[in-house]
Amino acid sequence: MFAPFQYQELIERALQEDLGTGDVSSAIFPKTATAHAKIYAKQQGIVCGVEIGERIFKTIDGELEIKKCLDDGSTVEPGTVILEIFGSVRSILMGERTVLNFIQHLSGIASLAHQAVEEIEGLPVRITDTRKTLPGLRMLQKYAVRVGGGQNHRFGLYDGVMLKDNHIAAAGGLIQAVQAARSEVGHMVKIEVECESLSQVNEAIAAGADVIMLDNMDIGAMREAVGIIDKRAVVEASGGLSKGSLRAVAETGVDVISLGSLTHSVKALDFSLDLGDIKKATLERWQKGEL
Repeated sequence: MFAPFQYQELIERALQEDLGTGDVSSAIFPKTATAHAKIYAKQQGIVCGVEIGERIFKTIDGELEIKKCLDDGSTVEPGTVILEIFGSVRSILMGERTVLNFIQHLSGIASLAHQAVEEIEGLPVRITDTRKTLPGLRMLQKYAVRVGGGQNHRFGLYDGVMLKDNHIAAAGGLIQAVQAARSEVGHMVKIEVECESLSQVNEAIAAGADVIMLDNMDIGAMREAVGIIDKRAVVEASGGLSKGSLRAVAETGVDVISLGSLTHSVKALDFSLDLGDIKKATLERWQKGEL
């Protein structure tokens, strides 16, 4: 997990957005009123954001007592408690939605990444994210991908060269783009080139690209491209890939599968906070197979 100072500003912005000048709903309770709350899963998946949730509550009220029941990366099912909170009713309710928003979103990413990694189990292929992240949340979203068993692609424009179609067009060609990049960056920086055809794959090899991305290619073309490259560069498959098709892609021999869907449109994993006991209806629906 990151050090708290790396995401504290994000927590404070999120709380300011929700609380504004104060929680007028929780003002109905006296300052001395206390409660015991539990945050628990309502779906099966991989939890992520437990420490962030703890930090949010502590930012609101340093007097709250927090019991962390599970670590990030743990498997949860409906009824699994991940956090218990003891203390001021006002403080607990002030943090409820912000905590749940983070945990639900990050757990959704971790769960999806876990499913993708499971789909290619046994094959020497890495599942990575992309830069298709929500502004301001990239660090946490990429952390969630790792929690789910995936790996990170570049974090931003600063830590790796990726020459895409527009770079190639503006440079006057693929080889020209790679040559220009080589003259600008040091020997420690890798250069990746996006290729949409086998002819571009051949150009990328000739130019000495370190990583070759096969963009929106079908399975047959991917397999042929892997043969052409013949381990002279890392091979990445990307573009329109989704759960259910990943194993077939991995079996072509690519080294990396990058998925923008891990972060840009993920569905949240459902969690809830209850004061006192967990609502029985959730557990009953789970036992009946309705969740």
